[in-house]
Amino acid sequence: MRKTSQSAPQAGLLNFYETAFRWVVKSAGWLVVGMLFGILATVIWQSWPSIREVGWHFYTGGQWDPVFKRYSALPFILGTLLTTFLSLLLAVPIAIGMALFLGYYLRPGIAESVVRSIIDLLAGIPSVIYGFWGLFVLVPVVRSIELKLGIVPYGVGILTSSIILAIMIIPYAASIGRDVVSMVPSDLKEAGLALGATRLEVVWNIILPYARPGILSGILLSFGRAVGETMAVTMVIGNANKIPTTLFDPANTMASMIANEFAEASEPIYISHLVHLSLILFVLTTVVGIIGRYAIRKWSVHS
Repeated sequence: MRKTSQSAPQAGLLNFYETAFRWVVKSAGWLVVGMLFGILATVIWQSWPSIREVGWHFYTGGQWDPVFKRYSALPFILGTLLTTFLSLLLAVPIAIGMALFLGYYLRPGIAESVVRSIIDLLAGIPSVIYGFWGLFVLVPVVRSIELKLGIVPYGVGILTSSIILAIMIIPYAASIGRDVVSMVPSDLKEAGLALGATRLEVVWNIILPYARPGILSGILLSFGRAVGETMAVTMVIGNANKIPTTLFDPANTMASMIANEFAEASEPIYISHLVHLSLILFVLTTVVGIIGRYAIRKWSVHS
């Protein structure tokens, strides 16, 4: 009876801790949801004067001229999509190759630790440093290419900013890809080699299918970094408020446009137009994220 009387308070205390911890965890989860909808509501509220005044023309027109009160987001939407997807096109093959090299081909040791540290260091470099490197190194290279092709030698533009973005997002995709490749069970890889498969066949038929959800997650994270990057892109994209016709043309992204113009915006309607750009960027990121998560679940080998 004495043991029972001592265990009852202890059981009640444990139940109290369990209940309190459950509520803390639930509150944290709902707080994140509340923050998301709070940000969305604020952006919609601040951009509503722009939505009401310009309407659908904001998404289809080709001019942004505050002097003549002409506002259109199409040049910046195209600039954002071009730089983002071109950077992913350049970065993803390199990131997957690095992930396979670090996670499968390179044995654990000093060399593996050094390369991993370098990748982590690249991921932590501030974007303004990438921007300065682009101005001093990449822009002259692109300008020399434009001269050889007979193009007006701007040096800055869509191509330059896409290369900078690709360099910036490679460490993110490669780091996540490396982790998921190294988590592929050794039994599967050894079984493939024992059956006579080459390393290429093991990579293609075992490692990539198994690690595909994680690799896609890394690509999705890289997209989020690329589509919202501001400082490095602003420094090398040329900041031209027009629809780009070639990859060498100066342009603007939605993020770079907001960064350039927000400090100079004095009229409330002008600020509302800039917030309207941020709403488009918010929706674009959310839609791509939802599509990416659906693709990850659909293509998962565990589903």
